[in-house]
Amino acid sequence: MSATRPLPSASGAIQVAGVEVMLDCSGAAWLPGEGVLILSDLHFEKGSHFAQKGQFLPPYDTRATLDGVERLMRLIRPETVISLGDAFHDLHAEERMLPDDAARLERLCDGARWVWVLGNHDPLPPKRFAGVAHEIVKVGGLTFSHEPGDHEGWQVAGHLHPCAVAQKGGRGVRRPAFVSDGEHLVMPAFGAFTGGLNVKDEAFAPVFPNGFQAYLCGQQRVYAVPSSSLRGEGTAPAWRG
Repeated sequence: MSATRPLPSASGAIQVAGVEVMLDCSGAAWLPGEGVLILSDLHFEKGSHFAQKGQFLPPYDTRATLDGVERLMRLIRPETVISLGDAFHDLHAEERMLPDDAARLERLCDGARWVWVLGNHDPLPPKRFAGVAHEIVKVGGLTFSHEPGDHEGWQVAGHLHPCAVAQKGGRGVRRPAFVSDGEHLVMPAFGAFTGGLNVKDEAFAPVFPNGFQAYLCGQQRVYAVPSSSLRGEGTAPAWRG
């Protein structure tokens, strides 16, 4: 998948530690100067994990997530894909993948250089799928880790599954969101069944002690949401990603 392409108008550019990062409304990010696609918290086989515990969810989360990954890879043809931790929901997720889904992921991993950042759900490298695994990795001028603040010098992380409730004129919407203070970026979860944690939650305060800008993933584009428009839970219909 050579000849990288820019993301379409559904994306917006921000600066993170002096590096241009494109934020896409799908919840992915892109380093246009390096050919790097960033995906966080894919959580493959979360549905089958809950099914084993007696909580039955539609068994299509892995397929839906792969659809999104494949669309982006065909669109922008990245040289490198960074999976920013928790790509697999648990240590046995690979074993539960349907053969067709596993084969699709193998093809995607063969189409670019994959970097698996290890997360709390998947602390070991994948056995079947190509790529390199690290707890912390530096790519494209930025330092990537799964959890924000889990080491000195982190710049891009996931783990918190940020979402934002934005309200204007009495109407509100709840959507996945990117969160940044210009030096750090926390990515929304890309997985189909991942849900989100409101950016007003106290978990974000130690990550961004001096405040942050939220970028809400709309249906067609990414929106910078003023802090005055952000609300806590209970003010808008729930979104489940």
